[in-house]
Amino acid sequence: MNTNPEAVRVLCFGDSNTFGVRSDAPDEGRWPADVRWTGRLQEALGADHDVIEEGLNGRTTDLDEPGRPGRNGLAYLVPCLESHLPVDVVVLMLGLNDLKTVFGRGPAEVAAAIGGLLDVIDRFKARAVLLSPVVPDPGKPLFADIMGGGFDATTLVERARGLAGALRDLAAERGVIFGEAGAVAGPGPDGGHLELESHTALAALVAGLVRRAS
Repeated sequence: MNTNPEAVRVLCFGDSNTFGVRSDAPDEGRWPADVRWTGRLQEALGADHDVIEEGLNGRTTDLDEPGRPGRNGLAYLVPCLESHLPVDVVVLMLGLNDLKTVFGRGPAEVAAAIGGLLDVIDRFKARAVLLSPVVPDPGKPLFADIMGGGFDATTLVERARGLAGALRDLAAERGVIFGEAGAVAGPGPDGGHLELESHTALAALVAGLVRRAS
């Protein structure tokens, strides 16, 4: 906890890539706090900012996944914001889990759902920084074991790239700051979660965007 009462409060709301799952060994949990991009973001921004990490494995934009309760991002966003008030900036990186086969969504549908999350952020008078998720790589050695059960490898990359474009358009339409995570970061051996080196690069990207927002 940052005890500076004047610090800009930055809520990072996302899925497993905000939680910090280890891409080389997902079963072993998450990278340490000083390795995850959110921790490195705190280091980059310094004591003038208070970074709050709110990542959850499997979180969607507004969908309930069978057998995985509590993953609906829209359902949790209001109590999340209320529990961390006051929140000045929300860094939002969601949408990849919406591309799971079970949901049958494409980029346009996911972007529309992200728009609903931006509406909530607006109601709380916070400024949004919208990130498009990192593009997965089905060619990585652990993809079939870790990611293959939920995603269609033949369409995933195309849809993820399409989502980046759709979110860029949404950000322009809504007047919010946008960053493309896939431009600086990539997945590790499991093909979906950030490789170790990408945490540093993503933190640097987000730090610049947060400074613009705050």
